Amino acid sequence: MSLRPVLFVDRDGTLIEEPADFQIDAFEKLRLVRGVIPAMLKIRDAGYDFVMVSNQDGLGTDAFPREDFDGPHALMLQIFESQGIVFRDEFIDASFPSENSPNRKPGIGMLTGYLQDRSIDWARSAVVGDRPTDIDFARNMNIRAFQLQTAQFGGNWDWAEIAHALANAPRCAIVQRDTKETRIRVAVDLDRIAEPKIRTGLAFFDHMLEQIGKHGGFALEIEAEGDLHIDEHHTVEDTGLALGQALREALGDKRGIGRYGFTLPMDESLASAVLDFSGRPYFVFDGRFSRERVGDLPLELVPHFFRSLCDAAGLNLNLKVEGENTHHQVEACFKVLARALRQAVRREGLELPSTKGAL
Repeated sequence: MSLRPVLFVDRDGTLIEEPADFQIDAFEKLRLVRGVIPAMLKIRDAGYDFVMVSNQDGLGTDAFPREDFDGPHALMLQIFESQGIVFRDEFIDASFPSENSPNRKPGIGMLTGYLQDRSIDWARSAVVGDRPTDIDFARNMNIRAFQLQTAQFGGNWDWAEIAHALANAPRCAIVQRDTKETRIRVAVDLDRIAEPKIRTGLAFFDHMLEQIGKHGGFALEIEAEGDLHIDEHHTVEDTGLALGQALREALGDKRGIGRYGFTLPMDESLASAVLDFSGRPYFVFDGRFSRERVGDLPLELVPHFFRSLCDAAGLNLNLKVEGENTHHQVEACFKVLARALRQAVRREGLELPSTKGAL
């Protein structure tokens, strides 16, 4: 039996904007939350079912007549259905907070039937809402939660980011490496393109690391605090180790990756990076630099950085560079590595690219 994940979605403030009086009881109050339809279509195409779960305080009372609710609600459902988004179920609790109903979020009384449903992929299921009670509701369901960012309740997600997280199953990793010599934090998302954010205290090294994120085609953040008052060695080495560990963790079991290398020119320089995410670290460097430093980076640390990266990533890398301008040579090394990574980590299917059955 194929399991299907479920996205449990709040209504007011999540699917439709919430007015100041917290009641959508007129057609002119009905406004969709920005980006919700394209995001839900992407999530739908990733195999998700949708279930709406909403608290509607006093629905059916004189303060909130049922007929005022039904018209805008039906129009909302029709808009979503016209775009291909259908809700498997709707659960609406009309109690007031003071009643402490077990059916009112964050209570899960309305969802007991779902909790016993063995056809649901609970590992991938999630809740989207705009309030802390939605997060508590997800916690009570023991599934992942996304709180949409709003001025009133906080949160730090938008619909596009939620769709990326659920539909793309992004290969992400955050590595924190603390020693007596350095504090390094590296974050990678191999399935998202973003401007790199790098800060190591070494300006030229920052510029080189930016090449990895920019030309690698993935989101990369690196923050490093090292004992630069002694020298640059520990900062460069530990950054390589942390980045390598992050790549290894983000790749997971490596299913579907391209796995191999690249060649790149930069003005008079030519660099080649032939690599393999084999799980067996090995580094070969073929190149000579005519200067000892470029900016604040000692060039003897350039191959050392790549060796540290390979050791932590389980990467086999043969890196070759030739040319006359040392700055160009070093930059070509980082750029060609980035392009090789872009090619190697790209998903090309679902199979493991190995006859051994493991990488």
